[in-house]
Amino acid sequence: MSKQNRQRKIKEILLGSEVCNQHELMQLLENAGIEVAQATLSRDCSELGVLRSRTAAGYRLIFPEDNPGQMIKGLVEMEIQTIEANETTIVIKTLPGRAHGVGSFIDHLRNPKILGTIAGDDTVLVIPASIRDIRSTLGYIQSNLLKI
Repeated sequence: MSKQNRQRKIKEILLGSEVCNQHELMQLLENAGIEVAQATLSRDCSELGVLRSRTAAGYRLIFPEDNPGQMIKGLVEMEIQTIEANETTIVIKTLPGRAHGVGSFIDHLRNPKILGTIAGDDTVLVIPASIRDIRSTLGYIQSNLLKI
């Protein structure tokens, strides 16, 4: 089997099933009649951009476009120390030097309830579109930035 066909089959398997590791992927390839060495499979995964990501069900192999932002979300979760709100704004405290990345992640969520963010060194100010929706905006941010 050609490299291109083998990689196409790898992508098909990963997009159609939840695969936890390369050993499991190798078994699924063998079930499909494709014998591949571990080193070759590892190179294929690297060339295809396959990532090992943590999900609610445990680790699994994914493509970056399989779940946009999932890898970044995992990093953002570790950078946040607190999320608090008052009647008008939401303030996120981060590790030193991490506020810009957290603010950028929030901006890329493109939620219409969020006008934008302002990031300093360790603080992100989230500006809601309406203060009437502050609680639901806070809930949205918490569910998209933290493990709940």
